[in-house]
Amino acid sequence: MTANLFDEFKSNLNEGLPVALATIIEGTGQGSKLLLLPDGTYMGSLGNPKIDRVLSRDMAGELAAGRTSIRHYGQEGEAREESLSIFIESFAPPPQMLIFGAVDFTAALVRIAKVLGYKVTVCDARPVFATAARFPQADAVENEWPNDLMEKLGDSLGQRDAVCVLTHDNKFDVPAITSALKTEVGYIGVMGSRKTHENRNQRLVEAGVTTKEFQRIMSPVGLDIGARTPEETAISICAEIIAMRTGRKAPHLKVGSGPIHGES
Repeated sequence: MTANLFDEFKSNLNEGLPVALATIIEGTGQGSKLLLLPDGTYMGSLGNPKIDRVLSRDMAGELAAGRTSIRHYGQEGEAREESLSIFIESFAPPPQMLIFGAVDFTAALVRIAKVLGYKVTVCDARPVFATAARFPQADAVENEWPNDLMEKLGDSLGQRDAVCVLTHDNKFDVPAITSALKTEVGYIGVMGSRKTHENRNQRLVEAGVTTKEFQRIMSPVGLDIGARTPEETAISICAEIIAMRTGRKAPHLKVGSGPIHGES
């Protein structure tokens, strides 16, 4: 790694900015590196402008997903050839989870999300409920209306991030959901019974949410695993987030019917 490339790499990491690094590990030019910067430009070269362009695009995809992988290409970036093996490393800040609603389920969701490596923010406009003492593992506890917090943080949300709305109250739920829909966040989950879900949907329609936007909302939230306790529900929610991120099929409560909680 050249000095300039290394300095740029180190500088971005120190600032918490996302970068990706590609290295030829097998084939012509072994050891050559290409660094993808936060603005989409790149430094260094793998030895050919064509493969640099192809790799910069593929690196952007891996970085957005937070993945590290080994991929194979031809000398000019051809996907069908495998003369080059290239190691793509993603260096991204932790994914974010914004939890709206300081309710009984929130502390459990904070704990599970932290185990999974999320940077967790709990937000509730009611100061008596949203306190650091109640959620000591949260990275931040904010006493704000959902739309105000989303205005501050919305631009930082991407496909690896999640918004979970747990309030069960339309005056909080609706602004949280409509604000989240304006972002690129990868997951929007909303807690509530099927009846609550139907009533909320009517409010969202009145707020201008489109049919296409409704497809982004996972409600009722979580996988259908018969969760009953706050901890089980938190696992159900996080499992759904993982399944959606990895593209795996799973029994979503959103597409089911009948009771949400398992039988005793």
